[in-house]
Amino acid sequence: MTTQHPTAALHVLFLSAEVFPFAKTGGLADVAGSLPKAIRRLGHDIRIVMPRYGFIDPARWALEEIISELPVPFGEGTEPARIYVARHNEVPVYMVDNARFFHREQIYAYPDDAERFLYFSRAALELARHLNWAPHIVHCNDWHTALVPNWLKVVYRDDPFWQRTRTVYTIHNLAYQGVFDGHVLALAGLADQGFIVHPAFPHWQRVVHFMARGIIFADMITTVSPRYAREILTPEFGAGLDPLLRERADSLVGILNGIDVEVWNPATDTLIAQPYDVERLEKREVNKQVLQEQAGLPVDAGVPLLGFIGRLTEQKGVDLLVAVADAVVQHLNGQMIILGTGEAKWHEALQSTAQRYPRHVKVFLTFNNPLAHAIYAGVDMLLMPSRFEPCGLNQMIAMRYGAVPVVREVGGLADTVQDFDPRSGEGNGFTFGTYAVEAFLTAIVRAVENWKYATTWRRLQERGMRTDVSWTRSALQYVDVYRQALRTSGDMPAPLREKLSFVPLSEGT
Repeated sequence: MTTQHPTAALHVLFLSAEVFPFAKTGGLADVAGSLPKAIRRLGHDIRIVMPRYGFIDPARWALEEIISELPVPFGEGTEPARIYVARHNEVPVYMVDNARFFHREQIYAYPDDAERFLYFSRAALELARHLNWAPHIVHCNDWHTALVPNWLKVVYRDDPFWQRTRTVYTIHNLAYQGVFDGHVLALAGLADQGFIVHPAFPHWQRVVHFMARGIIFADMITTVSPRYAREILTPEFGAGLDPLLRERADSLVGILNGIDVEVWNPATDTLIAQPYDVERLEKREVNKQVLQEQAGLPVDAGVPLLGFIGRLTEQKGVDLLVAVADAVVQHLNGQMIILGTGEAKWHEALQSTAQRYPRHVKVFLTFNNPLAHAIYAGVDMLLMPSRFEPCGLNQMIAMRYGAVPVVREVGGLADTVQDFDPRSGEGNGFTFGTYAVEAFLTAIVRAVENWKYATTWRRLQERGMRTDVSWTRSALQYVDVYRQALRTSGDMPAPLREKLSFVPLSEGT
């Protein structure tokens, strides 16, 4: 295959199942809403494609219909899509509209998610052809779009329109892999290729593993922090895919996420009571008082206020959070504010804790963006005791807002938070290694003890607020990965190809 000259401005088709501010369940939406803007500012023509879910109001977002009926290959025929476009941060956002697949109350957790997202992904490729806009790079994200590299190397292999296109596949969270039964192959036009079997994964003769196909067929693979890129090569963090990832290790790059520093800016944030910046950090104290009032806690600048924002799951370390609450209240006289939703057992455990300590613990079982801003601006410390954390954005936002992070040394948390050393004065937060209650509580105690010294604490806050957490550096690294992809042959690495066997759908068991 011919490769594109690597120094030219790039055409990048960026595919994501969710994009902030249109649709969001987690960090993927934040990345999709911010990274393309940073890449566009580097001079590249990047365009986003996402589904148009039923809750995305065309009038509110000023969507423009540009295609009333785009034929999308699906199974033995075609399924038409309507295409809208919006402009977000100067980046075109194309939305694939099909009422049968996308007009629902939620983004995920439906029995036909495999069909929904393979249809979306195929529609994105057909849209590029319809626009006569051939991308140099198709940037795919998570399992939802992982069949695209497979299609480009099989279904579209001899199509001149796609000859110079390469793929980059980003793993945001290895825990969500997209594993479905064989009926998906016929809908995807991959029945002849069939099941892909690898010696380390004999069960693949019975399932279609979206994420694995993305890893196998993509020209380059990225994940969202350097530490996580190393971790997922191990059985502890590899979620069962580490043997395959080790075979693609030469094509795997960890790039730390950033945050949108225009949205997350305490000096201009209209959702907080008192704007402030690193030069006027004393103004931040008003936000702590207002947050305590808003949460129904006693207003007291002399008690440490600890916050948690995130999904209430074991991945986020909520079991540790529940376990340390008694000690935080009884021995440290601390207050805790927790914002998030998740598993019912953790809802109940946290509500029980709040009932025991109504003057110290408040739990908000919801997603509330204004309250999240208020928490970042008002708490003294933000807790992130994650079991694993591919990147994490909350610790970056916390540092930007002068809330000192207390985190476990995993993934992107380890890449962004340096443990405070009182002897040298270096560090921007507090970390712990072992996933254990005692280790987490020790880090909290260290943080609270240092919080008592105003000069020490202010220097910690200032160091965090001056940390560069923007997308600029990361965008440059992504462009470098795009250029690496363009320098590849477009073929699967021979050692991996020799290990794979293909079982047609008609022969699969």
